[in-house]
Amino acid sequence: MVRPVVFFQIWGKDPDGLREFYREMFGWKIDEPNAMGISMIEHGTGGPPEGVGGSIMAGAEARVLIYVQVLDPAETLAKAEALGGRRVMEPFDVPDGPTVAQMADPEGNVIGLVKQ
Repeated sequence: MVRPVVFFQIWGKDPDGLREFYREMFGWKIDEPNAMGISMIEHGTGGPPEGVGGSIMAGAEARVLIYVQVLDPAETLAKAEALGGRRVMEPFDVPDGPTVAQMADPEGNVIGLVKQ
């Protein structure tokens, strides 16, 4: 049985700053920290009904990358910069696939963007 990705975590030295960044960046509803210091992020709407897919690739380093669906990757990169993040990869069209880009949050966590 195929099991979907259902959760992710974003770590950083300034969780207050990261909460604010992602609230502004993607409109995420994020709770204040619980007794264990964990802020839960409410699930979004509009994702694929069958769940989230993924891939495995060779790379020079180990890492995990999540992709967030956005209307305009170029506008989203500009917004990330305005909020203290940075561009990692400019938008490009995947052959026979979507337009994707990558940004980093203020702590350097890389987040993929995929055009809706």
